Amino acid sequence: MTATAHTTGPPTTTATATAAATAAATAAATAAAKTTVEATEAAETARAAGTTDNTTDTTDTADTAAEAIAPWNADPYADALRTGRGPLFLRRSDGWLLPLEVERWCASADAADMSVLRRCEGAVLDVGCGPGRLVAALSSLGHRVLGIDVSPAAVARTVGLGGTALRRSVFDPLPGEGRWGSVLLLDGNLGIGGDPEALLERCVRLLAPHGLLLAETSPVDVDERAQVRIDDGRGTCPHPDGGQLFPWARLGTRALLRYALPAGWSAAGQWECGGRSFVALRRP
Repeated sequence: MTATAHTTGPPTTTATATAAATAAATAAATAAAKTTVEATEAAETARAAGTTDNTTDTTDTADTAAEAIAPWNADPYADALRTGRGPLFLRRSDGWLLPLEVERWCASADAADMSVLRRCEGAVLDVGCGPGRLVAALSSLGHRVLGIDVSPAAVARTVGLGGTALRRSVFDPLPGEGRWGSVLLLDGNLGIGGDPEALLERCVRLLAPHGLLLAETSPVDVDERAQVRIDDGRGTCPHPDGGQLFPWARLGTRALLRYALPAGWSAAGQWECGGRSFVALRRP
């Protein structure tokens, strides 16, 4: 009996030490895996930007303006992207509705899109990438491309297509600033922030010297700035005050050129396709 007591004691001590060692190893492996994932994500973002520096991380930034993000987190918008269907509108304070083409955004790139994408040069930044059709199409054309959007649903859908996307505002710090070969402002994204001059200036800082801005303009001659909110046309609203208003702009081609040319941009092309209008501008 004494011998049995003597022989069972040491294995208990050994088991405790083994468990402690295993726990420590597991913790170290978990930390290493986390570091590896973060490094991989950062590398993928750098490759998309055509850079190898550490100008960004892949987590959501706290300094992204809440007022810019919140409307696009609203249930009607997120739900529309998840289902791939509208109706969805931007509603002005006077009740006027601007239809948003959710079904087209969630489909594959069409002929009008391709008329733009074939003009892209170098690494491409898709501003307001939405559900990611342009990111996917550019990847298939062999471009390095990064999509940015303030909507988590948009980023998730883009990543689901195999694209690289970050949840960012165009006015946030971004990877590869000053190195992008092309910047896209399609699907009404020329209206982001409601201040075309500020948006053009931001694009100057994003593009490489002589880089190309490809923008979609309104098919009518308009120069409008307004406060709008997201609306599904059915009276559904995630906010009791009728939905959060945010600044937006609509520009026709002539209006865009009135802002761009005096700021030093040079016109590199104008065309129409599929009832949509586009402008190519060369960075000053």
